[in-house]
Amino acid sequence: MWMLEIPPFVPFFIGALIAAFTRGKLRGVIMMLTPILGALHLWMVPEGIHLQFAFLGYELMPYRVDKLSLMFGYVFHIAAFIAVVYSLHVRDTVQQVAAMLYAGSGLGAVFAGDLLTLFVFWELLAFTSVFLIWARRTQRAYLVGMRYLIIQVLSGGILLVGALFYASENGSLAFGKIGLEGIAGWLIFIAFGIKCAFPIAHTWLTDAYPEATVTGTVFLSAITTKVAVYALARAYPGTELLVYIGVAMACFPIFFAVIENDLRRVLAYSLINQVGFMVVGIGIGTALAINGAVSHAFNDVIFKGLLFMTMGAVLHMTGRINGSELGGLYKTMPKTTVLCIVGAASISAFPLFSGFVSKSMVMSAALETGYDWIWLALLFASAGVFHHAGIKIPYFAFFAHDSGIRVSDPPTNMLLAMSIAAGLCIAIGIYPAALYSLLPYDTGYNPYDATHVLAQTQLLFFSALAFVWLNLRGLYPPELPSTNLDFDWFYRRFFPRVLQKLFAFIWNADRAVRQAFMVRLDLFLDYLSWKNDRLSGLLSRNHPAGSMVMWVAVILASYLLLSFMA
Repeated sequence: MWMLEIPPFVPFFIGALIAAFTRGKLRGVIMMLTPILGALHLWMVPEGIHLQFAFLGYELMPYRVDKLSLMFGYVFHIAAFIAVVYSLHVRDTVQQVAAMLYAGSGLGAVFAGDLLTLFVFWELLAFTSVFLIWARRTQRAYLVGMRYLIIQVLSGGILLVGALFYASENGSLAFGKIGLEGIAGWLIFIAFGIKCAFPIAHTWLTDAYPEATVTGTVFLSAITTKVAVYALARAYPGTELLVYIGVAMACFPIFFAVIENDLRRVLAYSLINQVGFMVVGIGIGTALAINGAVSHAFNDVIFKGLLFMTMGAVLHMTGRINGSELGGLYKTMPKTTVLCIVGAASISAFPLFSGFVSKSMVMSAALETGYDWIWLALLFASAGVFHHAGIKIPYFAFFAHDSGIRVSDPPTNMLLAMSIAAGLCIAIGIYPAALYSLLPYDTGYNPYDATHVLAQTQLLFFSALAFVWLNLRGLYPPELPSTNLDFDWFYRRFFPRVLQKLFAFIWNADRAVRQAFMVRLDLFLDYLSWKNDRLSGLLSRNHPAGSMVMWVAVILASYLLLSFMA
């Protein structure tokens, strides 16, 4: 029974420690065994609180298990295994150890039963994941990693302050439903929102993920935002504000993704788009909506990981990732092409693929609860994701034009990892009951009724038709070497320039005021000096002993006079 008390993050931390002192195939075996053994252990753990102790008068629960945490625990183990297989060819101790610690930190966060434990793993997620960016070992990656770390640590700092306010208001650190009542609820909400890539706070994701290593991006895409989704589902279910935030997240990245040239950055925007569906489901808050959000998070880890792996394979083999420089790769990378199409079909919610059985739950919940306009916006977002991730990614990477690049498919381990992810995408799409059995609520939902299938098929058909027509007419945004401005332009360029000019004005004004003051002071001192010279000359002419003797005599005489008068 003592084995049940071992939190799921412990095997990953132990695996990271062993990996740090091993090399070659032995390290690879240890890294693969860690998620397998961890998943088997987690499968045997019953629901409940398995670790609890008092700290400074508060009850801490570092290991709490229920259906919601188990759902994310399972998919993090699956993602870790797939990512480890994908990275078996890597010989980089820092990157591999950081990846294991990062996966363990994600597990620690989703099984945390109190806000203090959550904060610890929240910050560990930041400090371990940044090495997956720095491992690229370029100046750009270093700068991006620093920006990423600052924002992630800021999120943790806000979370800690919110937790302290929450403890003061409620006398407890228990991590349950919090809501937006009081300053604590808002602070924790903001902290979760930053890590979830809410609008305006999203640029850390599109800035950092494309600059991470080929294998590091696969880990990053699976865990950070999903931990935030889990936290929102735990603390803010049914918060209506999330519905509107989520629909904004689902819609605005489409416009950036369509014009973006870097295909990994396209997938980063697409990741925000998919998280938007999850946030909407959490905001609606019904059993069906929460199931839809959680199941879509589960599926997104797999199919988004698959798409990042295929684009990583392209980058690994060609050294290029811009759509304007690629094309025609289907001739020499046929296996990667097919696997990419499977991921594209999954994220686009084609029937018989995983995205269909989860995304439709959120949209059905929106209709059932009267969010008709939200449903229409999500419908637009569904068409948009088909354009930029379902069509653009495979089309411009493998088909658009012949770039003349001739490379083979990636190493066997990378193909194997992609094949496992693709198999899961198809398996979940064909047999969704296996996924539904793990969900927090039993809603009896059936995705394959005539209405859902026909509506989604028509949406995909007309979206594809629109893409073809726009492309033939030359109206679809071409792939051009360019830099697209996002909100980070304000704090990376606009605000620094404004502050620079403002402070330059302040310093110039200060300098002018001080100079004017010094000029007038010098004039005043010159005047006093002139008066003193005249007075000194006058006193010196009448009294050979000098002015000091005279004034001493005057003072003494005055003192004697006053004494006699008294």
